[in-house]
This record gives sequence, C-alpha cells and structure tokens, in this order.
Amino acid sequence: MRYLDSANLANAYVSGMKEDLSMNGNQYTYMGTLYTIGYALFQIPGTLAVTRIRPSVFLFANEICWGIFTFAQAGAKTYNQMYAFRFMIGVFEALFFPSILYLMGSWYNRHELAKRIAIFHLSGSLGTSFGGYLQAAVYTTLDGVHGIAGWRWLFIVCGCMTAPCAIGLLVVLPDLPSNTRVWYLNQDERKFALERAIRALGKSQPGEKKLDWTLIKRMLSSWKWYGLVLGYVIYGSSCQDTSYFGIWMKPESAGYSVVERNVIPSCSYLISALCIFLWGLGSDLTGSRFAFVLGPLFYGLLPTGILAFWPKDTRLILFAFMTGGVQLMTAVFYTWANELLAGDNELRALTISSMNGIQYSVSAWLPIVIFPQTMAPTFRRGFPGTFGLVISGLIVIVGIKLLADRDARRSGLQSSAKTNTEELEIDAVCSIQKETSPDKESSIVAEAEVLEEVLDDEKLCT
Repeated sequence: MRYLDSANLANAYVSGMKEDLSMNGNQYTYMGTLYTIGYALFQIPGTLAVTRIRPSVFLFANEICWGIFTFAQAGAKTYNQMYAFRFMIGVFEALFFPSILYLMGSWYNRHELAKRIAIFHLSGSLGTSFGGYLQAAVYTTLDGVHGIAGWRWLFIVCGCMTAPCAIGLLVVLPDLPSNTRVWYLNQDERKFALERAIRALGKSQPGEKKLDWTLIKRMLSSWKWYGLVLGYVIYGSSCQDTSYFGIWMKPESAGYSVVERNVIPSCSYLISALCIFLWGLGSDLTGSRFAFVLGPLFYGLLPTGILAFWPKDTRLILFAFMTGGVQLMTAVFYTWANELLAGDNELRALTISSMNGIQYSVSAWLPIVIFPQTMAPTFRRGFPGTFGLVISGLIVIVGIKLLADRDARRSGLQSSAKTNTEELEIDAVCSIQKETSPDKESSIVAEAEVLEEVLDDEKLCT
C-alpha cells in the first residue's frame, strides 16, 4: 500500500489528471519533488524514534495519516492543492520503509535476512504493478460514475484499502525482540528471540546507547556511514529510468491506449519483483552480499546504455524499459548494511535511514535537472546521466567491499592476538603448578580447566 499510494500519481497522470488540472509544464515533476522532500526530511528522525517508541503503534498512526491524504487527492481542484497533498503523503510515508528494514535486521540472522528483505521489497514492485492494473480497471468501470473522473476514483479506492492495512500493523507487527508483546509469541519464545538476536547476531538492543552527540561522533568517525550512504544514493539515483516508461507511451503518436499505458509498464514491475526475490535468495544461499549487489548493477549497464544512446528501433527501447528493474538489489544492499553495523543498534538505524533519506533528498532535485518534463520522452540529459551513475555505483561498491575486507582482516588479527594471550595465561598457570606440591597440582589444573571453559563460552558468545 505504501508503494501503491506513492506510485498512483503516475497512473492518474496518464489517465486524465494532466488535462483536468491543466498540467502543461513541469507540474508533474514538481509533485514528485514535493513528495520526495517530505519523504526525505522525516526519514532519520522517524527511524530513530522507532528505537524508543513501539513500532506497531508509531507506524499505525502514520499509515492512517497518509491514508487520509490519499483520499484528499481525489478532491483536488488545482495542481497547487496536489502539491500540498503529495508533500504530506511523503511526510507520513517516510517512516515506514526504513523502520521495517531496521526491524527485520533486529530479528533475522545472516542466513535469513536477505531473502526476507527481498520478499518485503518486492511487495513494492507488486504494489506499483498492481497500481497499473487497478487504474485500468477503475478507468474502464468507474470513470464518470457519480460524475467523478476515473483518476479520482483511483485515489478513493487506494484510500479505502490503506486503513485496514494500518490496523493490521497495530495487531500483527511484533515490535523488537527486546520489547515485543505480540499475541502470537509466548514468554519463552520472546526470551528465545532476544537471546538469539544478541548471541547469534551479535546485535545490540535499543536503549543500550544514548541518542546524543556520541552517536554523531560514531557516525562521522567511521567509513561505513559515508560509504554505504554514498553507494546507495548513487545506486538509487541510477534506477530512475523505468519511472518514465508511461511517459514514453503517453503521446498519441506512440499508438498506445489509456489501458495499455497503465498495463504494459506494470509488466516491468513483475519482472523486477521476480529478480528482487532471486537476488535475495541467492545472497542468503551463498552467503555473499557483494556478488549480488555488484552483479545486478552490472547488468544495469545494458538497459541504461540503450536508453542513453536512444536507438531508432523502438523494440530496443521497450526492452530497456521492461528489464530496467533487473538491477534492483536494494534488499541485498540493506542486508549488507545491517550486517556491517550489527554491533551498534542506534548507528545501524541512523545509517539505514540516512541511506534511504539522503537518496530521496537527491531525488527531490535531480529529476528537475536531468528529467524535465519538457524534454520528454527522450530525456537527453536524464538517460545518459543514469548510465554514468551506474558506472559510478559499481566503483563505489567495489570500494566498500575492499574496506569491509580490510576491517575483517584487522578484526581477525585482533581476535587471534587475544586468543594467543589467553593461551599464554593458561600456559603460565600450568607452568606454575609444575613448581608446586602434588597436592596443589590437581587444584591448579582444575582452575585452568575452568578458565578454559569460561574462555570457550566467551568465544561462543562472540
């Protein structure tokens, strides 16, 4: 519903909203920009709030609010009113996506997380795809009913669907392992989940560290925040091509009907959904995050390259739009971020929200610069620009991998040094016992064995 309510603007635009609201310039781009500004501004504070407020209650309230503004769009009389409504929808939708990613990273281990985030993320592609079919059905069955245009009915139907989902969040969402009280987990299961999160995942729990300036210091003193945010911003900005599929089909000269302009782009989102799941599943099965981040983005060179050079053969352009979503590996990227920051709960929440929020901040102004509506449908600045972003993204991702491997080697050396020190301490105890009486010998050996057991337990927890 989050993706459906944010993506239905494109379906409404190609189904009569453009004409009814006299959108003859870049108003559609500005609507997307205002939504993005609201979405970006509230990412970080919202996700940090989830570390202190029960997510089920917090997200329930936000979904109710964005449902109200979804309804409001059906009554818009001017594009200025739509500007305000889109901004408010962005504000209340901002908290959902990063908060759920943070929650999932708190429950699942490294063999489970990527495919589960993938299942969650592909729901976005399905929601966007469903929007096309929904608008096609609304346009053919409800257009003009009670004097209301079909594109307005789309917002009414979406609003009616959003409220029950909000109630579902309140009832079903399990919050965090440290504070869950959901009805379908008993006390033993809750205890098990918390112990599993701490021991198996090595993840800190909410409240262990304060939300103060030390968090900013930890953020600025680590390459992880810079690298992950930069990599995700470049990658996210490179995925904008498919958003203009319907715009390419909009002109009458293209020969596509209103129904076709809604349905055909929806097929590309179904392809995206399948690939998102496959990348997450493959990442969990192989244990490799890097390969399933680099590989799909490397494929992105093909469709973005086709659109950048804009061949005369429309079949190639159609192929590029249809398969552009193959490069979507967002689920694996977020899984990688969750694992790299597993030891610091608050920094993990801040980084995940920063990745999504800053990427949307860039999306607030970048389309105005490189995808102005007046340059449709070829967008001679936009498509070449995204092609360059794919290349830049590949370079940054390789850099993240090299830095992560360097940290892993350093951590391994430190762990090895600690183990050697512990072994020397045990050897020292054993050497002392050789110089003592036989009666003392058995006592010291027993103490050494206890020490070894303690050390083994510590290693297991680590």
